[in-house]
Amino acid sequence: MQFTRDIKNKRFWRGLAIHGLAALGVIALVLELFDLFSPNTLGKINSPEILLVPIAAVLYAIWRSWPYPVEQHYATPDTKIRLVTGDLFAQDTNLVIGMADTFDVATPHIIAQASVQGQLLEKVYRHDVTTLHADTQLALAGKTVIGKVAKEGNTDRYPLGTVATIKHQRTHYFCVAYTSLDENNKASSSIGVLWEALEKLWDEVRIKSNGEPVSAPVIGLGQSGMSTVLPMQDAIRFLIMSFMFASRHKRVCEELVIVIRPEDEKRVDMLEVQDFLASLRKSS
Repeated sequence: MQFTRDIKNKRFWRGLAIHGLAALGVIALVLELFDLFSPNTLGKINSPEILLVPIAAVLYAIWRSWPYPVEQHYATPDTKIRLVTGDLFAQDTNLVIGMADTFDVATPHIIAQASVQGQLLEKVYRHDVTTLHADTQLALAGKTVIGKVAKEGNTDRYPLGTVATIKHQRTHYFCVAYTSLDENNKASSSIGVLWEALEKLWDEVRIKSNGEPVSAPVIGLGQSGMSTVLPMQDAIRFLIMSFMFASRHKRVCEELVIVIRPEDEKRVDMLEVQDFLASLRKSS
């Protein structure tokens, strides 16, 4: 369970110690001031009553350090970021879908069935490749084709960062191209490309989401080839920073929900993510 893992985390115990010592210091200062204005009063307190001091400090430290849901609200801009574990497609929000620059949708030989794209085909379109392909192409209407690649599947290339917004049953699916497929349908990308793609993604969300919440997977993992330079924890921070930079320029939407797959949860230090979110509030 995430809870038991959090309380075993060194960050939890370090926070517990810091807040506990801070509380003891404040209580000690208050008692000294009280003793200054009311001499000899503290000397009359019995031992059981004295124990209330460390107990109060410990309770305060536990309250401050307890693992809460990982979320943070920001006043400037008026937005919220939340981290949850679960199924991306079970979220009652608009969704971000990472795609390649050819916007292929067919599984399993081109797109992995376990990928977010594969789940879009399975869970939303019920394996109807023809309809998903048609909706994607309709969303790409008017977008510039910059070249072709001789491979199985789609051959037209679009600029990296292109966003094809599909509206299906009242949900917007923001399909953003952040990887390139070669002749063998092998995907590749880079940190710089991912950052620029996310900038364009947030622009699209700002225009078409009507301010409604959007959920996104941890982008930059999977078949993109960036997992060695952008591990899970860094990928989460990268996504958060991108959203916050875009939001400070102009509000993107009311909430970003980052969805972690249950099998990836053990790779994430939730307390560290919460500290990171809180640090952005202090700097905003």
